[in-house]
Amino acid sequence: MTARVTAAATPAEATTGKDAILRAARRAFTQRPYAEVTIRGIAADAGVSASLVVKHFGRKEELFNTVADFGPAAEELFDAPLDRLGRHMVLTLVRRRREQQADPLLRVVFSLGNHDERSLLRDRFHEQVTGRLASLLPGSEADLRAELIAGQLIGLGATLGLHREGAGALATAEHLADLYAPALQRLATG
Repeated sequence: MTARVTAAATPAEATTGKDAILRAARRAFTQRPYAEVTIRGIAADAGVSASLVVKHFGRKEELFNTVADFGPAAEELFDAPLDRLGRHMVLTLVRRRREQQADPLLRVVFSLGNHDERSLLRDRFHEQVTGRLASLLPGSEADLRAELIAGQLIGLGATLGLHREGAGALATAEHLADLYAPALQRLATG
């Protein structure tokens, strides 16, 4: 039996339900063709009612557009002066994974190799993450350096997800930044 969040839910429960819906939608849209994804399926995976999904996100198309929006993640990741950008990106990614159980970038990996509507994830990622980052970077080869930074951030997220109980899980966010951020910072400053 699945737990359902009702209209009488507390604000914390409603937020939890909304977060569960977004996680379920990210999985669904990145692992299956758009036409195969249903609101009912997302609701079942999230442990909520289909009406709650509609209440929070409207139609399937609107939910997909929410999932495919990397803009807020990019704003958060790149919200630091250039001379501290590498460290900020690592700390932000690690803290978001730990505090919100969500990776701001990793969902784009599941869209690789697919030629249906999921290509929108790749297009949005390029525009909202890699392109935005490139516009912030000085010097030559900003596009290439932005792509390499994005790849390293995705790699960090994948590693932390793969080794959920490994050494990375035991390390503080600051220690991970001490080890990982210098390479990102070299790419950022050129």
